[in-house]
Amino acid sequence: MEGTEHKKNELARTWIGEAQALLVCAGAGMGVDSGLPDFRGNEGFWKAYPPIRDRGIPFHQMANPGWFEKDPRLAWGFYGHRLNLYRRTEPHEGFQRLLAFGQGLPGEYFAFTSNVDGHFQKAGFESRRVLECHGSINRMQCSKSCGQELWSAGDLRISVDEENFMADEPLPRCPACGAVARPNILMFGDWLWDERASGAQRREYEIWLKAIGQADLRLLVIEIGAGTAIPSVRAQSEHQASPERARLIRINPREAQVPSYLGERALGIEMGGVEALGHLFP
Repeated sequence: MEGTEHKKNELARTWIGEAQALLVCAGAGMGVDSGLPDFRGNEGFWKAYPPIRDRGIPFHQMANPGWFEKDPRLAWGFYGHRLNLYRRTEPHEGFQRLLAFGQGLPGEYFAFTSNVDGHFQKAGFESRRVLECHGSINRMQCSKSCGQELWSAGDLRISVDEENFMADEPLPRCPACGAVARPNILMFGDWLWDERASGAQRREYEIWLKAIGQADLRLLVIEIGAGTAIPSVRAQSEHQASPERARLIRINPREAQVPSYLGERALGIEMGGVEALGHLFP
């Protein structure tokens, strides 16, 4: 097994040396290596939020926009705690390794992520080179979708009672209509998510993909910590690795398998992100 992993690492380094453009596709596992909680399954979620476990609320129900109407203090207890946690957590060194590599390529880089923590930008990635497909906790929107433009959460401060994960008043409000505000995050059963910011990011992404395609640059996709439960990131990385000159390196400690249709242009490395990137970018 060690010999197999060594060969995979050597092949991955060869692909890195031949890459002309970099696409980083990142799921929740990217943040876990920075010390953020793992919401994989209810046990991981409830371990991070015992009061919500005591209420018997699973993650897919808690991450629902209905709470901003039904119990806004609980909703902001959950999202306010996450906002505070993301702010005080520093992105791990793997971000810097990827950024330095991508900056030196002819086609440079782009990041596609389902993470809402803003850690790519915090690590130095240009905002115009990041697509947050599920939105960002660092942007706000009206919970009633009144038409108010999105606004920054930069000045927002949420005080959360750690005993019960309830947010203290006053809660954030929409500056236009006064309704409770919410993070600009795509939640479960979310018909009111304002996708204007993510849509603008997607247009930048498509422009970049078109440019590297027209220049016939060899694209390397490095996927990190993207699971199969919510396959947005895995589907994107596989799609972008489909052209003949593209390659995919999938880094995942549990689900590193790659699709057979990509043939010898995809490989899986069974490691966490920080460990694998340390091997690939020494």
